[in-house]
Amino acid sequence: MPEEYITQSLLSLSIALFAGLMLSRLAKLLKLPAVTAYLVAGILIGPFVLGQLNIPGIGFTTLENVESFKILSEAALGFIAFSIGNEFRLSQLKKIGKQATIIGILQAVITTLLVDAALIGFHFAFPDVLTLPAALTLGAIAAATAPAATLMVVKQYKAKGPLTDILLPVVALDDAVGLMLFAASFGVAKAIQSGSVSIISMLVEPVLEIILSLALGAAMGFIFNYCERFFHSRSKRLSMSITFVLLTIAISLMDFHVWGVHIGFSSLLVCMMLGTVFCNICDFSEELMDRVDRWTAPLFVIFFVISGAELNLTVFTDFMIVLIGIIYILSRSAGKYSGAFLSAKLAKCDDNIVKYLGITLLPQAGVALGMSMIAKDGLGADGEIIRSITLFAILVYELVGPMLTKISLVKAGDIKPEGKTSARDEHIKTMPEHKQAKHLK
Repeated sequence: MPEEYITQSLLSLSIALFAGLMLSRLAKLLKLPAVTAYLVAGILIGPFVLGQLNIPGIGFTTLENVESFKILSEAALGFIAFSIGNEFRLSQLKKIGKQATIIGILQAVITTLLVDAALIGFHFAFPDVLTLPAALTLGAIAAATAPAATLMVVKQYKAKGPLTDILLPVVALDDAVGLMLFAASFGVAKAIQSGSVSIISMLVEPVLEIILSLALGAAMGFIFNYCERFFHSRSKRLSMSITFVLLTIAISLMDFHVWGVHIGFSSLLVCMMLGTVFCNICDFSEELMDRVDRWTAPLFVIFFVISGAELNLTVFTDFMIVLIGIIYILSRSAGKYSGAFLSAKLAKCDDNIVKYLGITLLPQAGVALGMSMIAKDGLGADGEIIRSITLFAILVYELVGPMLTKISLVKAGDIKPEGKTSARDEHIKTMPEHKQAKHLK
């Protein structure tokens, strides 16, 4: 690997981290979530703003340049899923497991049906602009929610309460349901295009992917817990934790074919199951997760900055893409809110959950982006349209979604208003009095 490439890559990463952190200070003044600042920083140093200057190492000059850091994005998503898995403690699931399952499934299905209805209606009005396969596929993509942005808001504001307790399990389950809906809709879309129906791709492969992902995650969780027993120092246990998350991500990215059936895994589901099993069988999992969270903090900043840089601003230049994108956003938002509202009512949830849960499910990113890539590879010209509309929606949702999530958690009482806090001030308080006086001069 050329030394110049390594220098430019390190320079790009350091600028990404610096830009994200500095812009987060401005976001704090505006009372916006830090994740929004990271995404905006990514746009600013991305290929369509600072990258236009075409100065190597100063920002990201091309989308290919951004793509070269995909390994960091995959690692970050794995750790995010691992953190969400740690929320699935049996003691908590006994209280909310049934409610989370009802909401996770129903709101995803309702969202898909509403977006399908809106886009199929658009298809009949403008058949030359949006085809039926594209409309069906976009309806399934709409079910997916972004766990990363939601988790970052929860962690930043230390949200705690009934809404937060049910939110993370619902977001995790939502992606599992979304994968099945997408696989079925995508299978129908390909059948309409080709004129032939494949039961294997529509039913067998998605179910197999979910079952194998959960099985792999559970197996890795038990092995992880066994290996942790060999170490007693906190640093080595932390290192072992990072080792197993990275190993699990690597294995989950493998895929192969057996007797004509595609065997693959969802890295999100695998890492989520890894965290779930580990937190339920390891006595010191909470303390260890706290240390892992500190280690991954800069990784998450870089992940969101890179995610912002990936957002293709050229989608705004096509009027019809923007129009379909607006219809998609409005119908998906209506689906998420009404779906969560109705299912939470059905599950007899707390009033704050009924009123605010749907709004917290609006962010959309990685999973939807992955689905759009599959559609792009499998549906030709229709796939290109699906990809562009998904990118447009993600751009809007990722900038607005975290802020709406924060507002909902505040209104539900899960985020408590706090005065200004500073880690530096807290450190000074622990010093002897004569040293405190020196620092406070």
